Amino acid sequence: MEMNKPFLVVLFIQSIYAGYFLLSKVAFDVGLNPYVFVFYRQAAATVFLAPTALFFQWKTAPPLSFTIFIKIFLLSLCGITMSLDIFGVALTYTTASLAAATINTLPVITFFLAILFRMEKVKLRTSPGFMKVSGVALCLAGATTIALYRGPFLKLLLHHHLIKSHHQQLEGHSIPSTLTWIKGVSLMLLSNLSWALWLVLQGHVLKSYPSKFLLTTLQCFSSTIQSFFVAVAFVRDPNEWKLGWDVKLISIAYCGIVVTGITFYLQTWVVEKKGPVYLAMTTPLILIFTTAASTFLFGEIISLGSVLGTLFLVGGLYCVLWGKTKEEEREKGICAAIIDAEKANGGIKEEITT
Repeated sequence: MEMNKPFLVVLFIQSIYAGYFLLSKVAFDVGLNPYVFVFYRQAAATVFLAPTALFFQWKTAPPLSFTIFIKIFLLSLCGITMSLDIFGVALTYTTASLAAATINTLPVITFFLAILFRMEKVKLRTSPGFMKVSGVALCLAGATTIALYRGPFLKLLLHHHLIKSHHQQLEGHSIPSTLTWIKGVSLMLLSNLSWALWLVLQGHVLKSYPSKFLLTTLQCFSSTIQSFFVAVAFVRDPNEWKLGWDVKLISIAYCGIVVTGITFYLQTWVVEKKGPVYLAMTTPLILIFTTAASTFLFGEIISLGSVLGTLFLVGGLYCVLWGKTKEEEREKGICAAIIDAEKANGGIKEEITT
């Protein structure tokens, strides 16, 4: 059970992100500004996390120097504020399904960044190394298939949905223009690059400040300040800052408390246990969860391209996980062999001396 705990945690993380895509898209469709949304969700996360973090870890936390705080502040700016703001704008140009599809480029970006920072090694002549590279290629092929190939549509649910009707009225069934589509995809990829950089650099910051809970809280606090100034710069109408008891407030509460407050901490835990590429490689699950939720809640139809792309993504996921598992087993075997050899040499030396 202990060995499966990281995988169970990432399953929970990706199901939360699927809800994030769906709720955010609906909130933006009813008029919530993406910059204001990011500020409110980060503020909600900070208010939720700060009391708990201070109560449980303040006395045992390592000292927070000015240098470490600057690292945390810059990490928040790069991986949270920039990524979320860019993603919010991209989502207004595209759909939740496309967001779930393009997010699967994250493993490829994280993989190359991890190699660049020498956090990940690839040995193509070994079967685990070949499987890891093949898995990344399958994930890229799957994301490309979903984004570029639609094919015939498969309508799984024939009955009428109230949620579907409301969502259709909001979107008006309008198909984005080519320029809008390209703009949205480009912004999604830029957001993924920022997110991947956050995953990779977070490991270095954790070595300087290993208190995961407080680190998550400090990142949320820094991002709240940063996103406030971004929102003030881009949103001058006071009416866009107003909230009511509607889907906007639900989306902010869900994304702030559940996504930012809980998921960011869980991601930090997974990165520490298994590394950034392991977490990034599970992002194809978001597409599966998002597609299932869209089908049953909105009664949306699924294209053949989505089905084929999903199969590629799942295949790539298990290829990489298999490769990483085999590499870990080999490293443990090598370490055990070295220890046994050292013990044997030590025993021989004792016999010689006696």
